[in-house]
Parts: sequence; C-alpha cells; structure tokens
Amino acid sequence: MVTISTAYAGNKKCDLSHPEGPTLRTDAPRDIGGDASAFSPTDLVAAGLASCILTTIGMFAERHGLSIAGATASVEKHMSTPPAPRRIARLPVVVRLPASIPADFRERLERIGHTCPVHASLHPEVDAPITYIYA
Repeated sequence: MVTISTAYAGNKKCDLSHPEGPTLRTDAPRDIGGDASAFSPTDLVAAGLASCILTTIGMFAERHGLSIAGATASVEKHMSTPPAPRRIARLPVVVRLPASIPADFRERLERIGHTCPVHASLHPEVDAPITYIYA
C-alpha cells in the first residue's frame, strides 16, 4: 500500500507528496478556470497509463533479455463533451518499440502492455486502444 498525501495549494492547484520523497503539483485546465501550469489530475491518469504500459513491457523485456532502449509512448486525452458529465472518454496510446524486437516476442509484449495495471483499472467506458509501432 502507498499513501499519497495531497494538500490544496489554492487557485485550483494541489501539491502531492509520495512517501518516498517525490512531489508534484497539479493544476486545473484552462477550460475550467485553471492556468494549466502543471499536469491536471486527468492528465496524470493519461500519463500513468502510458508510463504503466512502457514499464510493464520493460519488466517483461528485461526478464527475457530484450532491450527496449529508445521505446516511447504517447497518449491523447479526450474528455467527454457536454451534456455528458466531465470525465475521461478516450485515451488512445501509441507505443513505439525498437524494430530489433524479435517477431516471436511482439505479440507477447503487446499482450503485456494491454494488461498493465492502469489499463486494467480504467472504467470499461473509457476507450483506451493501444497501437504498437516497431521502428
């Protein structure tokens, strides 16, 4: 179990502290009155998804002696549109992996990415497709 401490800093900002020491600040997006000076809470969900996919793939790759050096992931965060309640509606992710990954490992890596804990924790209504590119 990890407890993240959060303190309201005013002006739609929060300061978060991890028990191991790292800290970060969130801010509301401009369209709801923030100044977008930091990741919004929903940005952190999107970023968490992309980093979880890469981390999970990286753990598998390391166990099997594969290098994923240079691997990247990008995620687009799409919010619902009114009159629907404000929430994350879509999080398409593009994962770029080295072309040197052997063909017989690619399907396994992709399956691992789809089962990362963040992806598995998303509400079923959040569309979160993952596209893999080997280059």
